[in-house]
Amino acid sequence: MGGVQTVTNQAVLPLPTQAHWYAVQTRPRHEKKVITNLNEKHIESYLPLLNQMHRWSDRRKLVQVPLFPGYVFVRAQLDPRVFVAVLSIWGALAFVGPQREAMPIPESQIEDIRTLLSTKVSLSPYPFLKLGQRVRVRGGALDGVEGILVTNGQKRLVISVESIHRSLSMTIEGYDIEPA
Repeated sequence: MGGVQTVTNQAVLPLPTQAHWYAVQTRPRHEKKVITNLNEKHIESYLPLLNQMHRWSDRRKLVQVPLFPGYVFVRAQLDPRVFVAVLSIWGALAFVGPQREAMPIPESQIEDIRTLLSTKVSLSPYPFLKLGQRVRVRGGALDGVEGILVTNGQKRLVISVESIHRSLSMTIEGYDIEPA
């Protein structure tokens, strides 16, 4: 993976103090089109992009891909006018949140993403994992082993044999895990 770049639009009109960041789900591969249309409507938006080297049989090319495919971020005071303006854009599907109601994203999380992208550290998307979730180990001697992700100061995997009501616990530091 190479460098990183972001597409940001600063709104022409000053935003009210109640403006928040929201995630908007897009059609597959429509993120850049949605950002362009948001820019034309003067709605502040953000699309974090990664530079990745893609290889074909005849060539290699550096391509900008969204860090979060299928999502763009919008900063606005969510009144009905803005809500309709965003969702009327071709490719914008819905605001992200419970029951498709827009859920604000803390400003600090957007700033953290911007900070990480501004560094020269190699980044790649990673599956969202939470404690108590069923996960599968990828690679190494434990490849394919499934269990529940728990923590006790370090990442641990609990494997349960339900028929005899017994469990094993092991440290999985250094292993790649994914949702099962």
